[in-house]
Amino acid sequence: MLSEKTVQIVKEITPVVAANAETITRRFYELMFTGNPEVKAFFNQSHQHSGGQQRALAGAICAYFTHIDNLDALGPAVELIAQKHCSLNIKAEHYPIVGKHLLAAIKDVMGDAATDEIIAAVSEAYGLLAQVFIDREAQIYAEQKAKTGGWNGYRSLVVDRKVPESEIVTSFYLKPADGEPLPDFLPGQYITVRIDHPTTPTSPRNYSLSDRAGTGYFRISVKREPAPRDGAPEGLVSNYLHDSVNVGDTIEVGPPCGEFTLDPAASNGHPIVFLAGGIGVTPLLSMVKSLAHRQVSTPLHFLLAARNSRVHAFAEEVRALSGNGANIQSRILYDEPLPGDVESGRCDAAGFLTRERLCEWTPVDEAEFYLCGPAPFMASAMSNLKELGVGPERIHHEFFGPRQELVG
Repeated sequence: MLSEKTVQIVKEITPVVAANAETITRRFYELMFTGNPEVKAFFNQSHQHSGGQQRALAGAICAYFTHIDNLDALGPAVELIAQKHCSLNIKAEHYPIVGKHLLAAIKDVMGDAATDEIIAAVSEAYGLLAQVFIDREAQIYAEQKAKTGGWNGYRSLVVDRKVPESEIVTSFYLKPADGEPLPDFLPGQYITVRIDHPTTPTSPRNYSLSDRAGTGYFRISVKREPAPRDGAPEGLVSNYLHDSVNVGDTIEVGPPCGEFTLDPAASNGHPIVFLAGGIGVTPLLSMVKSLAHRQVSTPLHFLLAARNSRVHAFAEEVRALSGNGANIQSRILYDEPLPGDVESGRCDAAGFLTRERLCEWTPVDEAEFYLCGPAPFMASAMSNLKELGVGPERIHHEFFGPRQELVG
């Protein structure tokens, strides 16, 4: 527990920290990467280049300070971050490094306003939060290791199949190089791929598992991102996987992680709606295929929004869902259809996922909603659901990229 004095000080400085949060986090990363360059390997440099990582950390700091006297409010966000840390194999010994440079950044930015008393309070608050993460992450590591076929760190998996799903998405079917089993996982989880890039050091990347558990393989489906340009490192790993990793090659993979999950055994009978935007289809496809495999009686609705048939991945796989049982309905929506896409039935409609379509295609009043996709798709879907009266307790979501805030 934090001392009352520390809680008081942190709450008093929260407005000042919030006003300078991004400046503090930018300085923090500069100091840490210079003073401890070994930790740079944990951070996606495209997120650094775009500023997304700095904004996400700034939001996290502000949320922690705001809820310093009610840490239970941070529970879901702590789980999200702890799972991410375990996917990157972050350990207890890394936390003092972060703490040292965070305090130094606050001193640099706040100047004389960062008194010894304030720095001591922030240090105590950081120490408590660090211990919360260390304890939870130790549990996650133990759970991973205890599973049949489970492991910690990285394991060599062999590319058994490489299947193009569209012009920009390719699936990789991965099997253990040692012939031992793979662990079960909850649909929605991701694995971490570590690539020894031949020209540029890269951080590990997370890829959602796009098929159900129990198949004897892990499947990830990777979208080719634009080639690097203007100094931005995005696309390095996805292009390398597409162009240079082939059947028979071995890659280093971390165990399944992630808190955006659905337990197929815990279905409560309420309808479930999956709203997928683009490559956001991958974790949702794992969810619906897992439910279909268990032959649940729950009504399932799968809506996928894509640009057009050229880039739409898993077209046949999504269509086949409806044939697996009367309780599964699928709809496909293109916002930039090619000539013939609508007429040939490659999509059900052209345009965007509006409130009207949600009302027409889904049981809005009673369903649980699972959403995943790029930020614009997510923002629109969340807004539409809110306006339709869907409460936050019925909305489960994940988007790709760094989180912009710690709590909603």
